[in-house]
Amino acid sequence: MADRSPLALWRGFLARPNDDRGKTIFVAMLVAAVCSVFVTGATVVLRPIQAANRAAETQLRLEALVSAIPGMRDLLATGGDLATVVVDLETGMAARDVTPETLDAALQDPANYIALDPETDIAGIGARPRYVQVYIVRREGRVETVIFPLIGAGYNGPLEAMIALSGDMNTIAGLTVTRQSETPGLGARIEEEAWQSGWAGTEVRDPAGTMKFAVARGPSVSPYEVDGITGASRTGRGVTQMVRFWLGDNGYGAVIDAIRRQEF
Repeated sequence: MADRSPLALWRGFLARPNDDRGKTIFVAMLVAAVCSVFVTGATVVLRPIQAANRAAETQLRLEALVSAIPGMRDLLATGGDLATVVVDLETGMAARDVTPETLDAALQDPANYIALDPETDIAGIGARPRYVQVYIVRREGRVETVIFPLIGAGYNGPLEAMIALSGDMNTIAGLTVTRQSETPGLGARIEEEAWQSGWAGTEVRDPAGTMKFAVARGPSVSPYEVDGITGASRTGRGVTQMVRFWLGDNGYGAVIDAIRRQEF
């Protein structure tokens, strides 16, 4: 009687010619399965490290942004206070039940996202989170600067940035791009300090309250514009729409109004 044990069957399989179709298909599937296990394992192991690295990089960029705002370094050195606050974009106030420590868990819940219709979604994000972490700089109880995270869609992929508004909630104090995948030498220049330095002093709305901010197609010609980047008009449009969305009524609008009413 032929030996039908698993070991014998395996030896018989290995003894087949290497050009045997069944053997080739099986080996290919086995290699693919093993590679899949390794890739999945590596992803699981590396995900916390990648998240920690992203958080550290964002913190460094935040510190650089704060330091680049005129007078901010001296303000913090002489008693200014930089506070982290989770805001509820529905109420425009500080969140009651979500803290910086619990924000990530809250954002895992799909119920904490608001779906956007195409007409409203000018930033191209699909859905807006209900809770966002912002950074408020105060001096003697008065809000001096607020730093708002931004997300949007560029020409090649997602955009992420942080924008600082002065206490009047209309004058841009600075901007830093924290994530982009735009074309090197063109749209990717939005991450360059030379371009970002031109944002300070730009106004968001006109005296009537109408949103006017834009990245120009060339040199800026009004107090509501920043210089465009030659050959990167689509990236500029993405940045424009991202800023307009988040500083508008569907983004931080209620929060900005509350800060103006001195409710923060």
